[in-house]
Amino acid sequence: MMLIRAPGVYRPQADTRLLARAYADAHIPPHRRVVDVCTGTGALAIAAARFARSVTAVDISRAALISAWLNCRLRGIDVELLYGDFRTVLPGRTFDVMVCNPPYVPCWSDRPPRGGARSWDAGVDGRSAIDSLCRLAPELLSETGTLLMVQSVLSGVDSTLAVLRAAGMKAAAVARATIPFGPVLCSRAAWLVDTGQIQPGQRDEELVVIRADRSRQ
Repeated sequence: MMLIRAPGVYRPQADTRLLARAYADAHIPPHRRVVDVCTGTGALAIAAARFARSVTAVDISRAALISAWLNCRLRGIDVELLYGDFRTVLPGRTFDVMVCNPPYVPCWSDRPPRGGARSWDAGVDGRSAIDSLCRLAPELLSETGTLLMVQSVLSGVDSTLAVLRAAGMKAAAVARATIPFGPVLCSRAAWLVDTGQIQPGQRDEELVVIRADRSRQ
């Protein structure tokens, strides 16, 4: 899929493709209300729009929303665009499906990242966005709602499953892929070794898609 991407906007790559395949394999019923959190270029919003009743795309980056708007416009896709932090702009809304490729890369500091790093930096444990999404999911999803989210094993898949299950959701890993380190992780390899997050000489990571469904109890 050819997409317009403004400078500083996350380029769709292996994690985006893995999540898009997981969405296609999830057999989501048609006419669902879908929200794409951390939309970037809008790639996942576009993938979801084919059968959705409505699609909302959220991003903290104005450049990302401009890119998403252009990509949707060129395809004749009507998508609601929301600017801001998902933690503040989504509460009070309800969706049937939430897809998200959030920031999940561990970094040296818990300070809020700036610029393009907002697309990947997620605190020293890589969970600053993931934990917020897991806690918000039950509030944002309808009674039969589904969350599909991609992350790295470096940011704690078991922790994600535990948080979602503690919130009353049924959660499992549904797709995996191992990929070589990109430039960001390569630049942090020594720090990741020093902090025990990877093994010496390791230059690949595993990506995982988590699916969580609202319990019907």
